[in-house]
Amino acid sequence: MLVRKSYRTQKAGSFCRLKLVEEELSNPDAHEVQVKIKAVGLNFADIFAILGLYSATPEGSFIPGLEYSGEIIAKGEKVTDFEIGDRVMGVTRFGAYTSHINIDAAYVNKIPENWSFEEGASFLVQALTAYYGLFHLGNLQKGDTVLIHSAAGGVGLLANRMALKKGAYTIGTIGSAAKIDLLKKEGYHKYIVRSKHFKKDLEQALAGRELNLIMECIGGKIFKIGYDMLAPQGRVINYGSARYGDTKNSPNWPRLAWLYLTRPKIDPQKMIESNKGILGFNLIWLYDRKELMQQILKELEQLNMEAPFIGHRFKFEEMHKALKLFQSGKTMGKVVLTLD
Repeated sequence: MLVRKSYRTQKAGSFCRLKLVEEELSNPDAHEVQVKIKAVGLNFADIFAILGLYSATPEGSFIPGLEYSGEIIAKGEKVTDFEIGDRVMGVTRFGAYTSHINIDAAYVNKIPENWSFEEGASFLVQALTAYYGLFHLGNLQKGDTVLIHSAAGGVGLLANRMALKKGAYTIGTIGSAAKIDLLKKEGYHKYIVRSKHFKKDLEQALAGRELNLIMECIGGKIFKIGYDMLAPQGRVINYGSARYGDTKNSPNWPRLAWLYLTRPKIDPQKMIESNKGILGFNLIWLYDRKELMQQILKELEQLNMEAPFIGHRFKFEEMHKALKLFQSGKTMGKVVLTLD
């Protein structure tokens, strides 16, 4: 039994409750591997979980975090696909903000030889989200036009790369002009800085093209404008709602209540008439279906994706600083914390 360091909150609701603690970790079970974590990737779901705004947030004390990378230092007797010393990346239903983790071997994959630990910790959650949304739910086809919100973020960048490999036309939206150069470098066909002129800007970006698919994670008026402009048989893949985010240590409940009550409402009968669809999902749902997750990962291997773009690096001890930056909406690419 070893002693690990973990960021644990005794109860969701405030960043102030997230503390670095030492705790014992038992030996791995028969189907588990024990990973010495080298890097941790941050996700928007982490923020919502810590603040208690995520429906899947555990009750009581928990360790946040959905993805990590590291080295296997022990394994259970029934694990045959991995060896001690293997470099792996993994996903977990919370628990990644730690120095060591025991995890079912079905939830880890070997890191590509030419990738760093930081790159390994930046891939799985975003790639699974982007791929499942685009292809399993969105049925993206060659020649389709896809609108990708938060285009400079981890999911947005990978979704663009995947869509381009499929031969789709990509339009990315961002919250700041400072991110334009990255979108150009990543090969987006068009980009939009979200503003009160979003409808007009989207019409100009489409330039007569049909809008077939939206990777939606903003919500509010942006959601409604995009939905209204979808072509017949167009799909919205809704995997987040960033407008509920804030920069405070605790939720602003009156503000959240107002945003919730004023959220767009879609009439199902009108969906039939307009031939449009909305599909929502979250990665926690996918985590509970090992076979489907493994299938998606095998399909991802066929895409031969390049290493993800990392925009910000922090030390593990700088967790609160990293989370604050992530909250600000000023990040580009992945935010990663490294452990000695």
